[in-house]
Amino acid sequence: MNKNSSSTNSPTISIDIRDRLIESIVSGDIAPGSKLSEPKLAQQFNISRGPLREAIRQLEGLNLVYHVPREGVKVVTLDLKQVMEIYQVRGVLEGLAAGLAARNMEQKEIDELHQILALHEQYIHDNGEYFRQEGDFDFHYKIIQGSKNKLLIKQLCHELYHLVRMFRYQTRKITSRTQQALNEHKQLVNAIEQRDEELAEFLMRRHIS
Repeated sequence: MNKNSSSTNSPTISIDIRDRLIESIVSGDIAPGSKLSEPKLAQQFNISRGPLREAIRQLEGLNLVYHVPREGVKVVTLDLKQVMEIYQVRGVLEGLAAGLAARNMEQKEIDELHQILALHEQYIHDNGEYFRQEGDFDFHYKIIQGSKNKLLIKQLCHELYHLVRMFRYQTRKITSRTQQALNEHKQLVNAIEQRDEELAEFLMRRHIS
């Protein structure tokens, strides 16, 4: 990237920088609580301040960073209270999404869930791989998309998604939970495939709690 790139490319540049910063924050390469230095980041990515500030503004919208008066922009630190609040909301919303997925997912989408589980099982002893799955390869993401409810998708796949990924990444060394989670995922897919909306919602809520 070049600092002299035309302004018409700024949105594309901002999105690219945003995505790279998201991965750095989620993975812990940029530590929780650390300050984002605009001069250093502009130099690191070889871009002007405009696209960088837009990328940071988008990170704020995802609740990954926040402004501190007279200090600047800092990366969020997830304390126990925040995690509990996120998972309380997530449990209700993803439970609803799972029930809707049982009603609305096409069989080819359910087949893709089975494929995701098979992939996860291959990586069951490699928590880094298991917990870094995202997008179409992320089990929860796929079910939320399968709900076909645009508001749920917006809230869960954009506003909460990366905070949940951040927490999952930080706790990726809990190997006993990884096997249990995979077993619960299998039960959930079976409920969705049987078109049992109530069971799918119940299993998702229990899984998250």
